[in-house]
Amino acid sequence: MIRVLSRRSNDVSYFTDDRALEIEGLRDGGPGWWLRGDGDARDPRSVGDVLRTSARSSVLGYDIVVAAPRPTSILLAVDAEHGAGVVDAHRASVGAAIDYLEEHALVVRDRRGGEDRDRAGRWTGIVGFTHGVNRHGEPHLHDHVLVGALPEGSRGVLDSRGLFAHLVAADALYRTSLRHELAQRTPWSAWRSFEGVEHVVGLDEGYRALWGGHHADRGEKLHWRRGDAVERWNLDRNRFESLGVIDPPSRHRSTLDEHGFAGALEGRSDVARRHVITAWSNAARFGQSPAAVTRAVDSLYPELAGARGVREPSISLRDARMTARVRDRGARPLEMSDLERWRQRSRDESRERSERSR
Repeated sequence: MIRVLSRRSNDVSYFTDDRALEIEGLRDGGPGWWLRGDGDARDPRSVGDVLRTSARSSVLGYDIVVAAPRPTSILLAVDAEHGAGVVDAHRASVGAAIDYLEEHALVVRDRRGGEDRDRAGRWTGIVGFTHGVNRHGEPHLHDHVLVGALPEGSRGVLDSRGLFAHLVAADALYRTSLRHELAQRTPWSAWRSFEGVEHVVGLDEGYRALWGGHHADRGEKLHWRRGDAVERWNLDRNRFESLGVIDPPSRHRSTLDEHGFAGALEGRSDVARRHVITAWSNAARFGQSPAAVTRAVDSLYPELAGARGVREPSISLRDARMTARVRDRGARPLEMSDLERWRQRSRDESRERSERSR
């Protein structure tokens, strides 16, 4: 799950001082990279300028922590040859998640005439820092993305409620993008189970047990060198015990799990766009590009397109679950004739149920 930590200090030495040498050579340049903006990502002043706020707020910005699922991180330790592709897939997916948050979660409340209005915002600068281990030296691919609290050209800070409301959707979009990108950039492919567990095809579950990532103590912050990290991982592998491989579903990889999609929406009294994005992204078991997800959702639900902030418009559960009729869509463009057939089938089945109940 993506985490968001408030920043009340412009001291960014925690990020700029860590060279993240544990994945040196697996990424393009150093750990710091600009999603928007320029400057030296090793310079605390350049990075600190990203954190901006108004005179009335103590929050300067946010640290958005985006972490890869455990099996994907483990690939850094078991397949160094394709580690660069894993990191590239992660960074591309981080960019997609941040783009989503900026487009749909970044709003400024404008109170005029006794009414609250959500005005779209844009971050002036966005900088990320990519790391490959946790505090215990285990493979843990993640990014710290720094953004300011004061949007570009705004006098007021962003409404943090919108940011937090869209985190689940942004995380789902990141993960479906990562599954998609991993297959594009490496020989590996990842999939998500119906229960929501992320897997990598062919990766023994014993590695998940070996590097579980859960410890009683938080651990000491260390600066690992590449050689030290690789040596540590190789030593850890001496304790490896095979637990077998979990086979992926047999259905074609371009399919959407319609049952997973429908189940994700079950029980909601109303459905906003962020809920559909989450359900769709998670139902794409082997991943889908964020552009394909957005295109499909906005084509199926034009009444929700462009929604942003906390007060997104919503539709009924019945209308939202129409998309559970979709099979074998993959990333192909949506034909409106298909949409009309799904609607007609939904109407026919509703009529049949009504007649049977008489």
